[in-house]
Amino acid sequence: MSWETIIYSKKGKVGIITLNRPEANNTFDPAMARELNDALRSMDDDNEVNVIVINASGRNFCTGIDVNFVDGKSMDEYLQWVRLMEEMNTTIARMKKPVIASVHKIAVANGIGLVAACDLAIASDNSKFGATAINVGLFCMGPAVPLYKSLGRKKTLELIMTGDLIDAEEALRIGLINKVVPADKLEEETMKFAEKLAAKSPRAMQFGKRSFYQMEDMKFEDALELTNYHFASLCTTDEAIEGVKAFLEKREPNWSKI
Repeated sequence: MSWETIIYSKKGKVGIITLNRPEANNTFDPAMARELNDALRSMDDDNEVNVIVINASGRNFCTGIDVNFVDGKSMDEYLQWVRLMEEMNTTIARMKKPVIASVHKIAVANGIGLVAACDLAIASDNSKFGATAINVGLFCMGPAVPLYKSLGRKKTLELIMTGDLIDAEEALRIGLINKVVPADKLEEETMKFAEKLAAKSPRAMQFGKRSFYQMEDMKFEDALELTNYHFASLCTTDEAIEGVKAFLEKREPNWSKI
């Protein structure tokens, strides 16, 4: 299979999926969303792979969804689009193999959602995280689902309501990530961690992960579908159009004219 927006590779028993839209800071567009999900499922079915790492090329890990899509489309168009953008959440939760996020620099909006959705995460000491959609007239409703599962109600609400950035040490403290490493050691430390898991019993790891998610996430898909509907509804509003327009024009949004 050929890939346009990701790099698909393997190193020993570790499968590596690299988000590869560096010119767009690895924002999610439909092509990358589809390819990420296809790659995850392919590696989950690959008997040569025990553990999967998601990393990214370019300056930043992922700065969210490509908001150029929000330009006056219909509710149904937005709903189909956001379902695709958030499909990674259920894909990772359904997979039998562990998925590790390897994060450098900025992971915001759908980027922080992807970090929270992964089973485990390692970040460089210069990384920053945020649920920033509120700053452009949208809201991180989809990312809130895995964030809530990881962080609980009050910390998730703080992140999604303020849109503030937190650094790697704070992300570690609140449980968003598992480990902070020097930026120049990120790849090495991620592979060391992945190889440690890959050396465990594959069957035990896979059965254990499935058992955990069946126990812990009984209503996960219901929550995602509800937030997908809310996000698609929000995209139809004047506030969303103004917020995105202001963001793309590099100006402050004018809420008073709505």
